[in-house]
Amino acid sequence: MNVLVYSNEYPPYNYGGAGVHVEYLTRELSRLADVAVDVRAFGDQDEPGAELKVKGYPVDTGGYGAPKFLHSIFGSSQRAIDYNADGNEADVVHCHTWYTHLAGIMTKLNYGIPLVVTGHSLEPLRPWKREQLAGGYDFSCWVEKTALEMADAVIAVSEGTRTDILTHFNVAPEKIHVIYNGIDTEEYQPVDPMPALEKYGVPSDKPFVLFVGRITRQKGIIHLVEAIKHMDDGYNVVLCAGAPDTKEIAAEMDAAVAEASKTRDGIYWIDKMVDKSDIIQLYSGAAVFCCPSIYEPFGIINLEAMACETPVVGSMVGGIPEVVVHDETGYLVPVAQQRESPFAPLHPAAYAQDLAHSVNRLMNDPEKRERFAKAGRERAVEHFSWTSIAQQTRDLYASLQR
Repeated sequence: MNVLVYSNEYPPYNYGGAGVHVEYLTRELSRLADVAVDVRAFGDQDEPGAELKVKGYPVDTGGYGAPKFLHSIFGSSQRAIDYNADGNEADVVHCHTWYTHLAGIMTKLNYGIPLVVTGHSLEPLRPWKREQLAGGYDFSCWVEKTALEMADAVIAVSEGTRTDILTHFNVAPEKIHVIYNGIDTEEYQPVDPMPALEKYGVPSDKPFVLFVGRITRQKGIIHLVEAIKHMDDGYNVVLCAGAPDTKEIAAEMDAAVAEASKTRDGIYWIDKMVDKSDIIQLYSGAAVFCCPSIYEPFGIINLEAMACETPVVGSMVGGIPEVVVHDETGYLVPVAQQRESPFAPLHPAAYAQDLAHSVNRLMNDPEKRERFAKAGRERAVEHFSWTSIAQQTRDLYASLQR
């Protein structure tokens, strides 16, 4: 079976959970006896191979006369043409994130092969993207809707995402298949954290709570920084947060960290995207990992932390409750009164206080942290194997050939 995979992200250019998903899924698919994978991504990759071939498609936006915030829109459209003009011998095309959906639409129509779309994050639930894209957000919403509704199969990365797809799109329920994200627990496991702590100047004399993620509305980082003023003084806070979506949220983050630093010491902000090795060390060194997202279809970062034996305080949204088991592998914090659209907490100040309360509660209970840590690792190993996820995905592909 020849599988064509379209992605925005692929190593060495991963910056979010979708890129991690594509990296590991394609690796495991290519290890199956009857599958060959052709990955086409944004970048300059050139990795020929019999079972796993990767090619990047760079785009020169230097000559664009459009506003800079639209360059990603037109760049993705240009790549859609480039992906398709290269031809293929695929039996199925599988798209990840809206950036590649136009390419998938073209492949389905022009080459007559089944289209599979994985719903990582859904545009109707990310209205803050209008801050980045202006009218380009209308385009990303349109192309996502078109691709999902004409796909032969849609993969939802959680039951929560399946519900969101049914709510916001006209997709037949029988076309939606829940296949979780996964984790390589051989790679993500507890290691010595000291090299990363020394590298980033984080002292080891106190435990610390950790955040890892982009500076974006979706990840709820501003709410976590607001929560710091309600956190106890007996531990440090490490914010591994970079790649701001806009200049405005970057400035908001700067101001929020500066304000929080007036109320307590021990805030360490690593303001860049950190490589995988260092992230694993930081997960391993953290006493608690905090995921304050206000929208999270799955939340692979929570799974990464759990695999490194770190208990989690996470928001009760999207797929997070399917990963983090409340009072077993961590604590779940309601973002709001569970309304239909998780655009923002109903009461941001109350949400920040609730986050801080749960973090304090866990940081002040070392015995419970240890118990949660072991249970989290065990859950990651038993329920989220990439081998199983690849087989489920391959079986879905095969069902579309009949």
